[in-house]
Amino acid sequence: MALLTALPILAVFGYVFVPAPEVWQHLRETVLTDYLLNTLWLVLGVGFGVLLLGLPAAWLNSMCEFPGRRFFEWALLLPMAMPAYIIAYTYTGMLDFSGPVQTLLRELTGWGYGDYYFPNVRSLGGAITMLSLVLFPYVYLLARAAFLEQSICVLEVSRTLGSNQWQSFFRVALPLARPAIITGLSLALMETLADFGTVQYFGVSTFTTGIFRTWFGLGDHAAASQLAALLMGFVFMLILLERWSRSRARYHHTSSKYSRIPKFRLRGWTAVAAVLACALPLLLGFVIPVGQLLHWSIKVASKGLDSDFINLVWHSLMLASLAAVFALLLALILGYGKRLNNDPLVNIASRIAAMGYAIPGTVIAIGVLIPFAWADTQLNHLSKQFFDSNVGLLLSGTLFTLLFAYNVRFLAVSLQTVEAGLGKIKPTLDNAGRSLGLSPLGVLQRLHLPLMKGSLLTAILLVFVDVLKELPATLILRPFNFNTLAVRAYELASDERLADAGLPSLMIVAAGIIPVILLSRSISKSRAGEH
Repeated sequence: MALLTALPILAVFGYVFVPAPEVWQHLRETVLTDYLLNTLWLVLGVGFGVLLLGLPAAWLNSMCEFPGRRFFEWALLLPMAMPAYIIAYTYTGMLDFSGPVQTLLRELTGWGYGDYYFPNVRSLGGAITMLSLVLFPYVYLLARAAFLEQSICVLEVSRTLGSNQWQSFFRVALPLARPAIITGLSLALMETLADFGTVQYFGVSTFTTGIFRTWFGLGDHAAASQLAALLMGFVFMLILLERWSRSRARYHHTSSKYSRIPKFRLRGWTAVAAVLACALPLLLGFVIPVGQLLHWSIKVASKGLDSDFINLVWHSLMLASLAAVFALLLALILGYGKRLNNDPLVNIASRIAAMGYAIPGTVIAIGVLIPFAWADTQLNHLSKQFFDSNVGLLLSGTLFTLLFAYNVRFLAVSLQTVEAGLGKIKPTLDNAGRSLGLSPLGVLQRLHLPLMKGSLLTAILLVFVDVLKELPATLILRPFNFNTLAVRAYELASDERLADAGLPSLMIVAAGIIPVILLSRSISKSRAGEH
């Protein structure tokens, strides 16, 4: 199973050795430098942005008391429900020349075209801003969990040694949380490298858009695969950086005593600053875009809520449900297999199976198309040889291919959740079940599954929402005349029908709120010694 899920990645790497000199010469002379520089600046900009938005909010909500803290500690996760390409469409509609912001500005001042400067949202800077606004919760989530898990004894000792509140943060709390912060940053940057909809809509040339254009525009599968392999190299460098950071960490908790953290009560201007530091990311990353989407949806509801929209919803829900169930079944097999036989080979297999989450959807789609198209070609060749007829596309261009790609991409989400659920069950329970005559499958069915209901539901919901938001893999692999909410929103936005894109976009965001609430409840209970 692990090798099967790794097949798309192996297929992409296999094309590295296929010569494509003419296309590569064309890419080097025209756009390859743009791909490299734009991708690099995008990663650096988003990295700085998510740290700037996520770290202060995590510290304030973990260690301080200020007006609205209980609301902000869970509400700051809401931007995770907003796909980057949807927030890009929303702000473009608001900030473009014909949008409400510039229109109001011209009405108030009497200015005309060319009389004033206004930042162009459709730019590299705009893409960095949009991605930072929806990806900072990765840093916020993991940093806050790390701050909550720290022993108050260590922080109190730093205060007795003369450190003030901010020195304790920079010299003690921040180094202790460093591995978690790097992990959150790595996740945000991998999502940045995987993004297609935002950079494509803003006209920013990056590796993801380049892969798409090379495959479909130039029609060169080898060069597109080689670009995909280069992008995977970037991703693996991030993974290695995150692993290296954890392995080289020299900060450890030395106390097992945990007590309730006494919050620093902020007053006056410090309280106002804390509220602004938490309110601005929430306002810009969720409240304003959702308000605009809701306005557009109400505006077009009379003509938008038709049978075509119902079909879009049905297609999206069906695909997401099937993918979530299949991912859960595969995760149960892999996770329980690892529990029964925890040897190095099984551990390596599990890691290989979970590797797809770090790979962009565009790369996964190309990796799936290569072997499936080859298999279809061979089947048609055999059918022509023996039966003198073509069987057509049995694999590529079908829902099976799309579901396979979803499972390669999102199996890790389900697998990690299942492994976390299994890890909470003591091994003695397995021994007791086996001593009473149950087979390993019986132990799973009658003992583990009832105890893991919460973990299983979480795994299904997380994969469900991830599939609902996935754009590039769906765009490339979907069957003809088969649309989803994500694809339809992208098509309408590409045609500059932003108001019409509001309804499908709002449906995707609404579905994304469910796992955010689950994550919020889980993080609030993460501190040892608290209930």
